[in-house]
Amino acid sequence: MLNSVRSKQVIIITTMVVLVGFLFTRDVKGLIKPKEESKQMPAGQKTAVESNNTVSFSIEDASAIGRDFISSAIAKEILALESTYKNASGKAQLEQAKQLAQKWDDVEQAIPSAMYLEVVAKNEPVLTNWLAAGTRFLKGFDNTADSLVRPIMLQKANASFMEAMALDSTNTEAKTGLGVTIVNGMGAPMEGIMMLREVVEKDPKNLKANMNLGVFAIKSGQFDKAITRFKNIIETIKATPEAYFYLGTAYESLGKNTEAIDAYSTSKKLAASPTISNFIDKKVAELKNKR
Repeated sequence: MLNSVRSKQVIIITTMVVLVGFLFTRDVKGLIKPKEESKQMPAGQKTAVESNNTVSFSIEDASAIGRDFISSAIAKEILALESTYKNASGKAQLEQAKQLAQKWDDVEQAIPSAMYLEVVAKNEPVLTNWLAAGTRFLKGFDNTADSLVRPIMLQKANASFMEAMALDSTNTEAKTGLGVTIVNGMGAPMEGIMMLREVVEKDPKNLKANMNLGVFAIKSGQFDKAITRFKNIIETIKATPEAYFYLGTAYESLGKNTEAIDAYSTSKKLAASPTISNFIDKKVAELKNKR
């Protein structure tokens, strides 16, 4: 019975972790398309979600997803650039891919940006290009709540970091990224954990590795370890809103509601995001009712 309750608790916390990751990556520099501007996707154009075929996920699919979150004016500009890209070849097309990757990144749309960075990396297979593609694919993984697109982003991130590791097995950014993909499902979790621990041993203030070790501690129900990890991040590396939120999540999981409220409230102040503020306000109200 106790194991059943604990399993249910971990499932709930894992769901929250995914949701929080999604919330903290939704700021789109004021270019979110208002509801009244939303348009139907052109006839015959399918996303990976609609086709239910992850293998055939294409740049067109990624672009369609990205356009759903930007203004119609920016979307029109990007469509023109993508038309030029399709009609170009060789070096001209490669330069166009670089421009489109940057354009999508400027409007915080990691999924299409990553797809163009992958094109760049395949044509210019150097370490920096594979790291850029892998990092953006991981951001795309965090940015979407779509259950079909998420594994595509994770698989592509894994492949990109594998390419980076093949070029330089000592690179901490590549090892961290690869470890994160493994922890999230691209292999045995402990293999990924060991990679992240190796990074932290070599670079104790590596924010990404430490954050992911803390998140995994929450997902696996090791809340005391998570608290220690996030407090260390806040005190010695960087006091980020995400670190405070996950600290609050760990405290809440142990029934330490006063400490959880303090951590959540600090996260809200640092994030300064209406979406996150509303989410935290509801969370804090729930906890206050339990006291």
